[in-house]
Amino acid sequence: MKKALLSKLWEALISVVPVMVLVLALSFTSLAPLSWTERGIFVATALMLVVGIGLFNLGSDVAMTPIGRHIGDGLTKSGRIGILVAVCFLMGVLITVAEPDLSVLAGQVGAVMNSTMLILTVGLGVGVFLVLAVIRIVTKTDLTAMLLFFYMVLFALSALLIATGKERFLPLAFDSGGVTTGPITVPFIMALGIGIAQTLGGKYAGQNSFGLIALCSAGPVLAVLILSLGARSGMLAYPLPGNSIMDAFGPGFFPLLGEAARDVGKSLLLILAFFAVLQVMVLHLPKQKIRQILVGAFFTFLGLVLFLTAAMAGFMPVGYRIGHSMASANPTALQVFAFIIGMVVVLAEPAVHVLNQQVEEITDGAVTKRQMTVALSLGVGVSIGLSVLRLIFGFSLLYYLIPGYLLSLGLSFFVPKIYTAIAFDSGGVASGPLTSSFILPLMIGACVAIRSADAVLDFAFGVVALVAMTPLITIQSLGFKAVAARFVRKKAAVRRILSEDDAQIIYFR
Repeated sequence: MKKALLSKLWEALISVVPVMVLVLALSFTSLAPLSWTERGIFVATALMLVVGIGLFNLGSDVAMTPIGRHIGDGLTKSGRIGILVAVCFLMGVLITVAEPDLSVLAGQVGAVMNSTMLILTVGLGVGVFLVLAVIRIVTKTDLTAMLLFFYMVLFALSALLIATGKERFLPLAFDSGGVTTGPITVPFIMALGIGIAQTLGGKYAGQNSFGLIALCSAGPVLAVLILSLGARSGMLAYPLPGNSIMDAFGPGFFPLLGEAARDVGKSLLLILAFFAVLQVMVLHLPKQKIRQILVGAFFTFLGLVLFLTAAMAGFMPVGYRIGHSMASANPTALQVFAFIIGMVVVLAEPAVHVLNQQVEEITDGAVTKRQMTVALSLGVGVSIGLSVLRLIFGFSLLYYLIPGYLLSLGLSFFVPKIYTAIAFDSGGVASGPLTSSFILPLMIGACVAIRSADAVLDFAFGVVALVAMTPLITIQSLGFKAVAARFVRKKAAVRRILSEDDAQIIYFR
């Protein structure tokens, strides 16, 4: 355990150091200056982030992934598909309702729609789509066909919003897809899919292991779009984050720590409660395995609490400060910085490491962690750069989303299906809590400087949606490259065989 923890801490350090170095280097320029005290606090929170990611990743390997696999494997082997569907629905609803980011989202639109109704509707959306994802694995339904259908529905609803003059809700709706797939639910849901698919087996067990996050990310978007059609006309209120790291790390630190502990505890306890019931009814795992899972759950809890507290106390105010200062001083420099910081910040998302590890395992190294890392980094970097461009010129988010999703759905017909499943899962994973607590505040600060606080929900929001979209294209491009390379190799092999045989033809008379 000690060796594994040191390995996870080292991986986390390598992931966070690029972000820390970039921010510190920028703090010595006139673009986004910080005092020595603020730099010290930022480094302290960055180190806290490292410890949090390391503990979370270890806990995920020891607890969250095994829980998901055992539930999926145990219920599938027992033949109790009805219980499996019911458990997935209830867990999808309850864990989503307990997701802290969803409560924040609901509070932002309380002036124009019922917050409780929003939370419940989004929870039902995730529950229903998780059930659909499980049924897809059991019935071996094509993921591409399902994604194509649901995204066409999403864009039809988007057109209705525009026609009814409620276009302001679009960024909020599409951002909700990334918000509701949190760092606790992602490893669990992915492992659940792997457990079901591997138990059912079959020729396509590998590609069926993925796709749950993809469908669960579409459910919240659909739910918010439907609610938005009936929303009252009015101003959308967004509470601006403070730009003082001193306030967040000083008097506000312990309240943030307590809030993170409460939110993480609620989500984690729900999963453990479901697992305990199923352990008694179906699973019957040995006591040693249960003790191991409980230890892993403690590591998960501690790691995620440290991660979220560090992100809120250190990274959120620094992100806001950088966005506001750079947009005021040099918007072009902000766009370059946004691309670079996007490439490195995704490496510090805790669930990304879980995804990359599971992808390499399920594909037997056909898709490596290195390939996934490069594809995700490029995708997120491009998405944040494009978000700054949209902020500067002030055009609709749909100018990106419609061609982007059409391209990604089009690629799904030409690449191996496992790449499509991995790509759509990656979109939900890449838009994690660090994106919400660092990149979104950066965009909010830039929006306040370039436009106004009233324009935040029009132009700052939507960045999470883009972070969720661009990996679809970059990872499917890996699949397209693999197909093209295989075609070229086959063609070269045929040409070589023909040229060699021509010289060895023997004529018989």
